[in-house]
Amino acid sequence: MNQIITTLTNSICINNNFSNLVDILRYRALHQPNQTAFTYLEEQEELKTTLTYQQLDAKARSIAVYLQNISTPGERILLLYPPGLDYIAAFFGCLYAELIAIPLYSPRNNRKMSRIQSIMEDSQAQIALTNSRSLINIQTLLNHAPDLKKLQWLATDEIDENLAEQWESKSVRSVSIAYLQYTSGSTSTPKGVMISHENALENSAEIAISWRTGADSVLVSWLPHFHDFGQIYGVIQPIYNGFPCIFMSPASFTQKPIRWLKAISDYKATHSGAPNFAYDLCADKIKPEQRENLDLSRWEIAVNGAEPVRKQTLENFYHVFAPYGFRWSTFYPGYGLAEATLKVSSARKKNSPTILTVRADSLTNNLIVEASSDEAFTRTLVGCGSTVLNSKVVIVNPESLTQSPSGQVGEIWVSGPSIAQGYWGRIEETQRTFRAYLTDNEEGPLLRTGDLGFVKDGELFITGRIKDLIVIRGSNHYPQDIELTAEQSHAGLRSGYSAAFAIDENEQERLVIVCEIERSYLRKLDADEVIQAIRKAVSQEHELEIYAVLLLKTGSIPKTSSGKIQRKACHTQFLNNQLDVVQEWKVQSNEKVINEGQFSMPNNLSNIIKSGTQDWLISWIAKEKNLDIKEIDPNQSLTYYGLSSLDSMNLHGDLETWLGYSIVPDWLWDSPSIDALAKQISQPQNSVFVSKVTS
Repeated sequence: MNQIITTLTNSICINNNFSNLVDILRYRALHQPNQTAFTYLEEQEELKTTLTYQQLDAKARSIAVYLQNISTPGERILLLYPPGLDYIAAFFGCLYAELIAIPLYSPRNNRKMSRIQSIMEDSQAQIALTNSRSLINIQTLLNHAPDLKKLQWLATDEIDENLAEQWESKSVRSVSIAYLQYTSGSTSTPKGVMISHENALENSAEIAISWRTGADSVLVSWLPHFHDFGQIYGVIQPIYNGFPCIFMSPASFTQKPIRWLKAISDYKATHSGAPNFAYDLCADKIKPEQRENLDLSRWEIAVNGAEPVRKQTLENFYHVFAPYGFRWSTFYPGYGLAEATLKVSSARKKNSPTILTVRADSLTNNLIVEASSDEAFTRTLVGCGSTVLNSKVVIVNPESLTQSPSGQVGEIWVSGPSIAQGYWGRIEETQRTFRAYLTDNEEGPLLRTGDLGFVKDGELFITGRIKDLIVIRGSNHYPQDIELTAEQSHAGLRSGYSAAFAIDENEQERLVIVCEIERSYLRKLDADEVIQAIRKAVSQEHELEIYAVLLLKTGSIPKTSSGKIQRKACHTQFLNNQLDVVQEWKVQSNEKVINEGQFSMPNNLSNIIKSGTQDWLISWIAKEKNLDIKEIDPNQSLTYYGLSSLDSMNLHGDLETWLGYSIVPDWLWDSPSIDALAKQISQPQNSVFVSKVTS
């Protein structure tokens, strides 16, 4: 242990000599030129591409020279890349050019363009970077987003790398903004968190101590580069400490979760992490025969963050994968948010996750009363560790703005050098969120996280959210955006009279939407039509699966005296069955709609005819969405049945396994109906697009 601490301390001392991310990458390129920095595992599982530190530095310098000729320092640059090495080179190219990077995603369809347009307007960006392959698709999508045509589009993989020799080193200030981390999930009010070089370096130092990374570490990641978890942990931390990172696309993982654990096993990874749902997905979807050759014994730190950490999830994953070398002590639950760059807490005093059972009735009154696990009406919480270095957590009464007494729940306020500079161009919101002071002792400034929790024996526990933000599968979603989408889905719904909120169902966050019906529609209401319209619209716009939809009588939704929707009151009344409901639809979690025999694998692709494929698709949707097979109309699209992007990727993986062959993912997303998809798969001329599955 002393050797580990010494190694970490030495690493941090070296990195403390740098004031910006540019100098660290330049240092790696000089002292570790031929060491592989990043390895990207392609969709075809035998293929991979790599970048050494020297190659990454050269690409970044050439991109920087090109950008310096068409921009001025401080400009904001949109990065719209699919997963891969091109993004990393472009990100550092922006930093080398003293530009502010905005990590985003490469849009695949029209639904994503409106959010990109909002971010463009908010940041006033004039240049967008991508690679040549994605640019072809984006140019087609620009017809649906004409404002984005104003951007200067550039494919960075076509830039002449000989330009690298023209790059001149300049001193980058530590307080300079490196990138804007736009909060995920909001379509109408995007907020760009201003992350400085100093913020990124300080948070990287905290991660190095808390999660024990060093030069001998090996990281495997599938986390999206446009998410704070993927950006700081998957891209910056490996360069910070000079160790290799092997990564794959999020779609590769969700289609076949075994790919994540197989990469950890094959590359003898010491570090990896993901939101809570990913561990559930592995335990549920990876079959015994797929686990046979796994060796997870080198895995030292399994970070679990970005959404509530569940005890049941940890236990399920451990029991399934302990026979393959996974240790209970490997789990590192943590808490963080983009406004704090990434990590707030995670270091632990004990060598295992801390589990605490408390009385549920006391918790509703913001009091912590411990209970035994066999008592009724209890809630089990997983500790998220403590802070390190110069960070501090304060539990605050959100009404009096004074520090809460020990044993009470309050709002989590945070201070430290990792706290971002604020929201881009939003002075009032920055002041309210990032510049809070306690009223009793005037301590501050502190970041108001909007999350509720308490500290016990130096460890932070998360109990909920004071704000209405909905967090599902690691992504943030603003209720007002979901409500607007729902209200606009059907003329029979009242504008401004709906509420979206999350409930805890079987230790998972599930989305509930309640909407008032227009009075003129009450007598002629086709409730099933309205509910289907809501589910389809929310699935398409937000890629979310709805757990329940309730249509309410006119004038019955809880509102304040000033006319604001009371989401918390709606949440409480939903749980207590007190809402004035006209019609209700809810996922039936215990309903068994199909027997497993219908999923038997055919001998080969030539034996699959259109009707067989269609039957399989209908059966899969019915089983996954807890619907009766009779409810599935083959003339409807996948999104009509509330399939999110994650559901589509799961379907893609299961369908390939059933077929025994790979199929083009776009077929699932672009097909207008189940029938059309089955027909496309069965067409002989499409055989050129399929290849034998290798795993």
